Parts: sequence; C-alpha cells; structure tokens
Amino acid sequence: MAVKRPGRLIAEVVTVVIAGIVAFPLYWMLLSAVKPAGEIQSASPKPWTFDPSFDSFSRVLTVSGFGRYFVNSLLVALVVVALSLVMSFLSAVALTRFSFKGRTVLLVMTLVAQMVPVEALTIPLFFLMRSLGGAVPALGLNELGSLVLVHLAFSLPFAIWMLRGFVAAVPVELEEAAKLDGASRLRFTWQILFPLVAPGLVAVSVLAFIHAWNDFLFAKTFIVSKTENQTLPQAILVFFKPEDTDWGAVMASSTLMTIPVLVFFVLVQRRLVSGMAGAVKG
Repeated sequence: MAVKRPGRLIAEVVTVVIAGIVAFPLYWMLLSAVKPAGEIQSASPKPWTFDPSFDSFSRVLTVSGFGRYFVNSLLVALVVVALSLVMSFLSAVALTRFSFKGRTVLLVMTLVAQMVPVEALTIPLFFLMRSLGGAVPALGLNELGSLVLVHLAFSLPFAIWMLRGFVAAVPVELEEAAKLDGASRLRFTWQILFPLVAPGLVAVSVLAFIHAWNDFLFAKTFIVSKTENQTLPQAILVFFKPEDTDWGAVMASSTLMTIPVLVFFVLVQRRLVSGMAGAVKG
C-alpha cells in the first residue's frame, strides 16, 4: 500500500475540517427543522434528536400563499437565468470577437460594476423602479418584473466577464473554417460557439439562480403591498414574532428553500466544476 506524504495528509485533514465547518450550519438547520418544539427551546440543545417530528414542515406548508411564494421565486430565478445566459453570451462574443471604439472602457466598466455594494444601490433603485412603473407597469414596484430587472443587472457584469474567457479560448481558426464551409456568423455563434462554452454557461446559470432565489433585500424593498407577488424568503417572516419566534418553522422553511438549489447544483455539478476551472484559466 502506498504511504501518503505528510503534506498531502495534512491537506486532506484540513479540507475535511473546513468541509465540516461549512456543512455544520446546514446540518443544524435540518436538525432544528425535525426537532420537537421542546428540544428546540431547551436551554442546553443537543446536536441530535431521538424523537424527530415533521410538525414544523406541516406548519410551513399550511401557510396561506406558501405555494404562490414558491412559484414566484422559481419564476423570477428561471427568467433571470434564461435572460442572463443569452445576454451575457452575446455580450461576451461582441467584446471578444469584435473590435470597436470604447471596447476597453466598456470592459473596465463591466468590472467596476461588480465592486459597487448592493446595499448602496437599494434606495436609488427603489426610486428608479417607482418612476419606471409609470412608463412600464410590469417593471414597476410590486411587480415581479422589477425583481427580474434588478437581478439581471447585477448578474450580467460577472457573467459577461466569466464568459469572455471561454469565448476567447475558442480558436479564431475554427470560425474561419466554418466560414469556408458556408456557415454564417450567426450559425457559427449558436451552433458551434454556444455548445463549446457550455461549461461557462452552466457556471453562470448556477450563480444567477442562487442570487435570484435567495434574494430578500430587493424582494422586501420592491414588493411593498402586493402580497400575491411576494417571494419565498418573505414567507419566512410570518414565523418571526416579537415574543415567540417559531424557530422550528423558520428552519423548516429554510430547508425547503435549500432543496431547489441543491437539486439544480447536483444536476449541473460536473459542468459547473469544469466551468469554474475554465474561468480561472481564462
């Protein structure tokens, strides 16, 4: 049997410890979701339970409008993913394959846009959406379109910067060979280039989905009075009360919110890993 080097053994131990630290909050969330109320409120909580209960999940699923909130969150996240994929891909192609005046400035502005804190833009965006609602009601306050527009604006800069490396990695000679075979630029872009940058597209889609799915700040700010357009993170507020917060229901609803992200991640895991590796190389 091969003996592992001390350095590699230490690296593996450190990796396992870090993974345990990262996974512990998720374990505690799931544990609290299945604990009876008495154990959750105990002065000396234990990291296990011998009497699991699904009462917290029952209380969450019976909340009025919970299904509607779930659909709203899913709709916003999927629309943001679809639009960000198409727009970031076309933008990356334009910034990589074409030479035009101001291209470098545009690239720098795209990078700078990622450095602006989200919290600093919340109030200006609120007034912007309020004004935009007068011209385009579907994008105004209390509408899901406002959430889609804002999440799209914050997802695009990083997505463009990431996909730019993937597009640049595709040899120009491949495009020239496609032209010699009679393929137009549009056909080359969608039938050849688009599949080749698929790992990058997957990485972008996962990040955009997580950003839109977990959003609470913009959902709370823009959906002011139209309760039927509230998203899933806002539904958790039902269980927060000044004197008696239902922590079991809070953890159960958080667990249910985590499931779609985990499913999405598992489905695209392989392409996501190669996509992130390609982004680093690019």
